[in-house]
Amino acid sequence: MSSSKHRYRITVTPIEADGLQCSGRCTIEFEQRSPRNWMRELEGAQRQRRLSCNEDAGVVVATGLLETLAAAAREGDHPLAALQPELDGLIAKLQALREAQ
Repeated sequence: MSSSKHRYRITVTPIEADGLQCSGRCTIEFEQRSPRNWMRELEGAQRQRRLSCNEDAGVVVATGLLETLAAAAREGDHPLAALQPELDGLIAKLQALREAQ
């Protein structure tokens, strides 16, 4: 992995039954840094055409988010430390899925 960090802004906005975005305070937005280039990974995954576009995007973003959580969990006093083995296992499975593509 490259030592340079990529920055991503992640936005989650629910869609109402009528297809419109919700109104009011209903969007979750946060910034995430990653040593990986998620856009290149997504492009590579989409060339393989094994999963739908939404599934490819979900796998790439979920893997990136889980890698950040797992890195934090490796600090012994972190609240997620008890989940660290499971996080590493899930990340390995997601990476294997992407590599199989």
